[in-house]
Amino acid sequence: EEIQRETAYPDGKVEKVLKNGCHLILFPNGTQKKVGSDGKTLTITFFNGDVKQVMPDQTVIYYYADAKTTHTTYSDGLEHLVSKYISEKHYPDGKKEITFPDQTIKNLFTDGQEESIFPDGTIVRVQRDGSKTIEFNNGQRELHTSQFKRREYPDGTVKTVYVNGQQETKYVSGRVRIKDKDGNVIMDTKL
Repeated sequence: EEIQRETAYPDGKVEKVLKNGCHLILFPNGTQKKVGSDGKTLTITFFNGDVKQVMPDQTVIYYYADAKTTHTTYSDGLEHLVSKYISEKHYPDGKKEITFPDQTIKNLFTDGQEESIFPDGTIVRVQRDGSKTIEFNNGQRELHTSQFKRREYPDGTVKTVYVNGQQETKYVSGRVRIKDKDGNVIMDTKL
């Protein structure tokens, strides 16, 4: 790129005005600042390898060289962090979405709820009170609370294990079987 004008300052800074309209400022510590010919695009390359870009729409892209992480802040407030390990989006309303290397997606909502979607289609939802719902890709569903764990099967069978170890199985036929904590049948309404 041809230089139209070059100015050296007493503090060691050098400013170059290029024929294409760009301004390039070189600082003594190795940092470089480039202002695009549009006057809106800005790229700062820091001495440590970090790079900050400001785009005409005010999107800011910051690359952290040591961490190999890119942090993009869009003009609407969305922030997106990308590294080798995760992709993390922070929405203006406070919601966060994290994508892990295995493509598991975890959503963190502002009301304290969480939702994880696994690559096999399993979905885990955690409520503010700590209760958890798991929806498996085979149609089974599990509910975990402080009082019990319950599994619901696609055929309508429901098996509940209570904190005291007692198990209750309700079959679609109406049959109910209850076992004590040691697995002994204490009630069975075989029809």
